[in-house]
Parts: sequence; structure tokens; C-alpha cells
Amino acid sequence: MEKNPHGFLSAAEIPLPRLYLYMAGVFFIAALVWVYNLMNYSVFKIHWLMAALAFTKSMSLVFHSINYYFINTKGHPIEGWAIMYYITHLLKGALLFITLALIGTGWAFVKYILSDKEKKIFMIVIPLQVLANVAYIIIESTEEGSSEYYVWKEILFLVDLICCGAILFPVVWSIRHLQEASSTDGKAAMNLEKLKLFRHYYVMIVCYIYFTRIIAILLKFTMPFQWQWCYEFLVEVSTLIFFVLTGYKFRPASNNPYLQLPQDEDDVENDEVVTESGALEGISKVKKTSNGRDRQKESTL
Repeated sequence: MEKNPHGFLSAAEIPLPRLYLYMAGVFFIAALVWVYNLMNYSVFKIHWLMAALAFTKSMSLVFHSINYYFINTKGHPIEGWAIMYYITHLLKGALLFITLALIGTGWAFVKYILSDKEKKIFMIVIPLQVLANVAYIIIESTEEGSSEYYVWKEILFLVDLICCGAILFPVVWSIRHLQEASSTDGKAAMNLEKLKLFRHYYVMIVCYIYFTRIIAILLKFTMPFQWQWCYEFLVEVSTLIFFVLTGYKFRPASNNPYLQLPQDEDDVENDEVVTESGALEGISKVKKTSNGRDRQKESTL
């Protein structure tokens, strides 16, 4: 049996239980602040999805910390805690990419229904996220020297990059749509404001992906062995910064200039309901007002 004076973790992993626990507390506080803001303003469903993501991220870090604690004290993970960590990690990964993709499409902020090509993005990203989490679980439970380990590690890296690339497409489509709208309709100021927001969001996603998938890994390889835990620290801090900036950009505040802008009727896709029987047989269009909650029906007989 081989162990360090203070436990079974290596020198690079000894700070990880405390690091994950502290970061879980920070994410939990951030989630509480976000929910407090939601209680004071009229919000969209996407705002509650963002709150669920923050709480799930916090819970995932708690179970990750507990998992490392038992590895440090007993030399192996406790199965129940490990399963709880894998479940919350799976939920966190799925919620993260779903939330980013929904924000990127402008759902609830710009429009209220998704196009067919945007739905296809979710049909691609969600199964890939499940595969990525399966690969991660296999990597965590497999010895590093086995051939399985490196195969699944390559699968995880490739699938993760595909998911990161896929969530950029809705943002690009939203930017292109707003560029066309700002040059064709009479509400150029409103569309330019939206365009500016989505361009900032695109840059934020690219910077987050570039830092966590490339720069942080390069730093990990260049650091001394006992300082490699700093890689996890940089990833968690950059994730926190990304969450905070995204929440700030899309905050449900009365002084948010983006949310103050009225919805353009041409930008809002109308749900068309065809009635097959009854006195009002025909087509009725459902329109949503700028706050996204009041509906006004206009019957077109």
C-alpha cells in the first residue's frame, strides 16, 4: 500500500477536496443571489433554467469534494457518493449546454419558438453530452495505464469539442438574423441593441471554450506536479466568471436596456392553431406582448 503522510491523494490532488467545497459554496451563494433577483422582477422561463444550472453546479462540486475526501481517507471512492457525483455531473453538463444553446437562439428574449434547424442542434448536443459524461465516468473508474482509458479519453475530448462548436451555431444564426432585421425594418435601434448583446455573448462563449479547453490544459502541462491542482482552480473560476457575466447580460432587471426594448411583431414568430370544428372554425394567431406573458388572440376567420 502506497500513501502520502496525510492520505492517499497525490501531491497534485491534496487541495482538491477543499477547493471543490469552497467553489461549491461560491456557486451556491451566486445561485441564491440570482434567485433573489428573480423574485423581484418579471422573468422568463430561461431565467429559472439558469438558476437550476447554478444550483446543480454547486451540488456537483459538493459530491465531487466528498468523493475525493473518501479517496483520500480510504484509498477508494464510496460507491454511493460516487454515483451521486456522476448523476449531478451528468445533469450539470446537460443543463449547461441546453441553457447556452437556448440563450444563443434568443428563445424568450427575441422569439418564443425554435426553428427546425435549432431543434436539430438540441437533438445533436443532448445525446453527445450523454456520451461525453459516459466517457468521463469510464475514465474516472478506469486505471490510467489501461487501453480503455486512452480510448475513452480521446472520445471525451472529441465529443466535448463538437458540443462546444455546436452551441456556437445558434448564436451565429441569431446575429445574422438581427443583422438582416436591422437593415430591413424600421426599428433599427432595437435590433442593433440586440445585435450588440449577442455579439458580446458570442465572444464570451468563445473565450470560455478557448480558456477551459486549451489554455488551462497547456498551463497544466507546464506547471510543476504539485501545482497541477491550479488547473482545476482556473477552470472553476473561469466557469464562475462566465456564469456571472451571462447572468449580468441577460439579467431580469428594470434598468436592463435590452429587456426594456419592445418586441418587434415581425421578429416574434406567431403560433398558428388550426381548429377543425366548432363555431370559430379557421385559423387563429396567438401573439405575445413584450413581457412574454400576456397573449392577445386575433381570430382570422
